[in-house]
Amino acid sequence: MTQAKEHTMHTHIVLDDALVEEAMRYVEVTSKRGLLDLALREFIAARRRSDLSSLFGTVEIDPDYDYKALRREHH
Repeated sequence: MTQAKEHTMHTHIVLDDALVEEAMRYVEVTSKRGLLDLALREFIAARRRSDLSSLFGTVEIDPDYDYKALRREHH
């Protein structure tokens, strides 16, 4: 069985210690690397949600559309 390759980038960054300490109180990660990984994942997820919300109101729904009738047909 082959393991999936993890994509990593080695870097050196300077972080605000107080900001890191406060963030660590809110999550169950135990390392700065874990914290940064989580922060990046949450940042990306928030941006993806934001991208989706920009679509709100751009699609017109047929006023005769009956989603309840479709549910009944599938059960």
